[in-house]
Amino acid sequence: MRCCRCQSFLVEFALLAFYRYLDRQPFGCLYIENRQLNGSVSVDDDAVFKALADSSRRQLLDRLYERNGQTLSALCEDLEMSRQAVAKHLAILEEANLVSSEKHGREKLHFINAVPINGIAERWINKFERQHLSALSALKKALEDEDSH
Repeated sequence: MRCCRCQSFLVEFALLAFYRYLDRQPFGCLYIENRQLNGSVSVDDDAVFKALADSSRRQLLDRLYERNGQTLSALCEDLEMSRQAVAKHLAILEEANLVSSEKHGREKLHFINAVPINGIAERWINKFERQHLSALSALKKALEDEDSH
């Protein structure tokens, strides 16, 4: 029988190996740098929220989601931002560990990392059970319908 710490670490390690196998992204894409002793991953929520607060950075993340592993030039296409502005936004996303990069020859490819966003979802969103939110939403709708009649 394994202890909880060992088992959670093994599950996380297996997922890490699985993701690396699936899309062959660089190892740095998955957030494992700040591992705590209990096997959980520490995420700097403030940096992630700050990075996600800007619509231009969210747009860059959307573009990386659509096609992962893009160069700076590819990310700049069809944007109303200068190359320098895109580079600054990417730097902020990298600080929050939402994006990682890997050099291939002269090119620097950028990859999305959804692990910090998932950590925030687990901490801030999933703690509110969907059933309770659905019930409150249904009650609100019923009360609004009652007021309109």
